[in-house]
Amino acid sequence: MKDELLSGPRTHALLADGTTVCIRPVTASDHEQLQGLYEEMSPENLRLRFFAASRRSAEMAADRACAAPRPGYRALLAERTGQVIGLAEYERGDSGTEAEISIAVADGLHHRGVGTLLVEHLVSAARAEGVTSFTADALSENQEVLRLFADLGLRTARRFEGPEVRCTIALDEDDAYLTAVEERGRAADVESLRPLLRPAAVAVVGAGRKPGSVGRAILHQLKAGGYTGRLWAVNPAATSILGVPSHSSVSALPRTPDLVVVAVPAAGVAATAEECGKAGVRALLVVTAGLDAEQAQALRTACRTYGMRMVGPNCLGISNTDPQLALDATFAANHPRPGTAGVAVQSGGVGIALLDGLSRLGIGVSSFVSLGDKYDVSGNDMLQWWESDTRTDLALLHLESFGNPRAFSRTARRVTRRMPVLTVDAGRTDAGRRAAASHTAAAATRTMTRQALFTQAGITAARSVGELLETAALLHSQPLPPGSRVAIVTNAGGAGVLSADACAEAALALPPPTAELVDDLLAVLPEGAAIGNPVDATAAVTEEQLGDCVDRIMRHPGVDAVLVALVPTAVAAATGDDLVKAVTGRSGHRPKPVVVVRLEQALPVELLPRAGGGTVPAYAEPQAAARALAHAGRRAAWLARLAGTFPDLDGVDTARAQACVEACLAAHPDGGWLDPRSCAALLDCYGIPQLPWAWATNEDEAVLAADRVRGADGRVVMKGHWPGLLHKSAQRAVHLDLRGDSQVRAAFRDLGTRFAGLLTGVVVQPLADRGTELFAGVVQDEVFGPLVLFGLGGTATEILADHSARLAPLTDHDVHDLITSPRCAPLLFGAGGGGPVDLPGLEQLLHRLSRMASDLAQLAEADFNPVLAAPGGVTVLDARVRLLPRRQQDPYLRRLR
Repeated sequence: MKDELLSGPRTHALLADGTTVCIRPVTASDHEQLQGLYEEMSPENLRLRFFAASRRSAEMAADRACAAPRPGYRALLAERTGQVIGLAEYERGDSGTEAEISIAVADGLHHRGVGTLLVEHLVSAARAEGVTSFTADALSENQEVLRLFADLGLRTARRFEGPEVRCTIALDEDDAYLTAVEERGRAADVESLRPLLRPAAVAVVGAGRKPGSVGRAILHQLKAGGYTGRLWAVNPAATSILGVPSHSSVSALPRTPDLVVVAVPAAGVAATAEECGKAGVRALLVVTAGLDAEQAQALRTACRTYGMRMVGPNCLGISNTDPQLALDATFAANHPRPGTAGVAVQSGGVGIALLDGLSRLGIGVSSFVSLGDKYDVSGNDMLQWWESDTRTDLALLHLESFGNPRAFSRTARRVTRRMPVLTVDAGRTDAGRRAAASHTAAAATRTMTRQALFTQAGITAARSVGELLETAALLHSQPLPPGSRVAIVTNAGGAGVLSADACAEAALALPPPTAELVDDLLAVLPEGAAIGNPVDATAAVTEEQLGDCVDRIMRHPGVDAVLVALVPTAVAAATGDDLVKAVTGRSGHRPKPVVVVRLEQALPVELLPRAGGGTVPAYAEPQAAARALAHAGRRAAWLARLAGTFPDLDGVDTARAQACVEACLAAHPDGGWLDPRSCAALLDCYGIPQLPWAWATNEDEAVLAADRVRGADGRVVMKGHWPGLLHKSAQRAVHLDLRGDSQVRAAFRDLGTRFAGLLTGVVVQPLADRGTELFAGVVQDEVFGPLVLFGLGGTATEILADHSARLAPLTDHDVHDLITSPRCAPLLFGAGGGGPVDLPGLEQLLHRLSRMASDLAQLAEADFNPVLAAPGGVTVLDARVRLLPRRQQDPYLRRLR
């Protein structure tokens, strides 16, 4: 399995200058190129690499790297368009946990990150082999390699020995290292996207001479939108299309374009991509749909071979509204309005809706990318682009799939602290589905997994495009509320009641006004006004009175946001009062958000200009306003929270756990549910508390087992076991409250009779004390990684499905949210008079479960049900673990899709 990790498919990744390289293991056929790599080095670089220049140094180095595979030695090379440009290798010492590393980079390619990228991949491979540290000897004057080691983000110690320096690099994967890798990846990613999103020259391949083709429509949009760079068409049958010069091929263009739009039939896409790559094109926009598997693979291969970034295929196009560029390479009907929202979508229809909605609201778009089938450029790429783009202050995503959710989550957590990131939670096909079985995989849904990702990353997840735009309008125009307390002001009681219902349904608080605030408002409102929450200002209220009322409420410390619900009245029309101007007509800083609800409004949401600058969102429905305020409140709470931490866990033996898993898979290569003894041994590796137990395969062993485990009251429980048994209670394979040897024997005979041919043994445990029965489990999602579930346990877990979920690894915040989110949470804190359970013990259990799932890729599913929580402690009463023969993948390793 480990050899497969290192001899598997080629990995492509980005250098610091945005170009693409292939990282792969060395093979014997690389000898000539590796020898040439050294032979072409300057004498000075050879001296720094080998400490002395020798005619045989190059040949010996190539011999070493290309020798037959041997234990403890690994070598990875970097190549670009088939040319080897770098090599990194390590060899383990006698300890097996320390390895000597060396690096070589081709002359002329230093300072581009080749060596750093190779070392990152070698670090990942070494960790999989159990290596915990690298050592390296370098001349003290070799500042380049010493800086490389120092800047990795790993703990590095130096020891000077005369003219040489011995570096020791600890390979611990901590947050400092991941942050350093992220920063290098972000810089390289942004650089690679410049030819795509800031091209100086664009060519459209497939623009027809007659109206009706997608290529011609994109060419028209580029020209009509005022694109400021060089623009050409590629069509061998025309010299000009729409007034744009046309050439017979990409290679015949006056200069190599940065970006080529590919709008040819599916059968010709790969050949076009190959031509572009040979010509030196850096980016492709493939709008063509309907590629079959062979065509798709050929397109991907061309892009990776020649280092081209690609958007698509099957997409609407891209746009960058920067006035200095004015790039509109889409076939949408209208040009997007320039603005500050970055938009990335997989659905072209959703993209058009968002472009039109943002333009109508006046928010506008900074850049737009229709990802389509997302062969290469992803939502993660776009988040990093917007993070570096000074024009973007709002990010909107519509993603139907995730390539690397854990890397996306880390990026989103960082970006979301700088700007709101909103998404449509698309594909909620499992919404409302209840678990049909008690094991973890059945309880976990893709909807639950996505929601965990969004919640942990601080992403605002709307349920529709309309809700997304409603929320974007508020976040764009208003400050975040400091809390969830809303005051409602209205000129019509019915509108106030509707607004109050909407706020309550959105989990917003409606605090009653204090006596001081009541007196304050009565002093400015007309006679007959009802001061509560809502505040009914009556139809007689004037513009000035309403404005004074809103201002006084805004200043009140017990209110976090104000919702003003208005209806047109004949009274206001007769007096010439514009009640909306009571909110929009007053200038000055407002530290809290205010929103307007106008029931007669035709559009779902509008942004009304405010005196002195800025805008105020106006909604046609109070539900929309309340949803937007709730989203804003959750964002404010997320931002106010310090970043979570990962606690140190004692008593964890990862190496023993790996050995246990490998032994089980050696015995059962296809995987499956562990037997009770193996399961208990694995939990013990992580210090997970279990109720005492003993295994028995006959009556006599059962009696002896009962004698060993029974408590002071002498009562025990017997549970039958056979491979694949999931629901012991449902199968009536459990006997409770057994007293004395005769009852133990009778219980064993009963199980043996009813499950003859199935039963392989029984587990005997003492009868557990009273407590709250809980459920804790984890399932490895092949895309999202390990998902931890927690909630009410016992047989109720199947009926109520009272679970919360978070993606591992869990921070202290994640564990707190897991414990407090289920409906059963009040029971854990002492509701009902039972006293609070051992909350620190429960937190430890979840952290240890998370660690186990994060350490072991082979752990497909773990199910602890019930977990008994009591004031005196937390204990797993029954545990099941399922393994699959999977290999560990580094989710944070820099690589392209």
